Amino acid sequence: MREQGVRARQREQTRQALLSESRRLFSERGYAAVGLAELVRAAGVTKGALYHHFPGGKTDLFRAALEEVQREVGRRVAAAAEAQDDPWAQLTAGCQEFLAAATAPEIQRIMLVDGPAVLGWSEWRAMDEAASARHLAEALTSLVEAGIIAPQPVTPLVHLLSGAMNEAALWLASPSCGPDDLADTTAALTRMLQALRADRA
Repeated sequence: MREQGVRARQREQTRQALLSESRRLFSERGYAAVGLAELVRAAGVTKGALYHHFPGGKTDLFRAALEEVQREVGRRVAAAAEAQDDPWAQLTAGCQEFLAAATAPEIQRIMLVDGPAVLGWSEWRAMDEAASARHLAEALTSLVEAGIIAPQPVTPLVHLLSGAMNEAALWLASPSCGPDDLADTTAALTRMLQALRADRA
């Protein structure tokens, strides 16, 4: 039993090394610029070990890195929302934290630039919905049910807000943006969300 436990720990360490190094390399240089040989060398493992853990090779490894990034962003958004008591404040805090988190270069490149390009729009969108859009839908549904947001179909609203925030995060991470643009974009997002309130008058 002890030997099995040691092997299990070694397998997990190998997987984590591959995941950690691939995430670092993908975020620094982008998926297309990183080769398999470089990945296994950086992780200190063999190609056989990579294919053991990620049978689809580089693409499977990227998918796992993307899932990890999405979970990380999701945790940050959830923590920001849960720090607020008021349901409306939870929505705005969560959306604002998404912008702040997604603009980090190590997150933005994997999650928003390479994600759709490597996996295809349909798979990336499904992962995005599972990771963050579902929480946005739940928050908006609660606000509609509470009468804070005017009654309306939630699904199109989720797609509109999610698309707007993803696009804003891409723009904020571009070289053309300056240090004040995140604050300006956050303020614009807050005004856009405020327009949804049933009691805004």
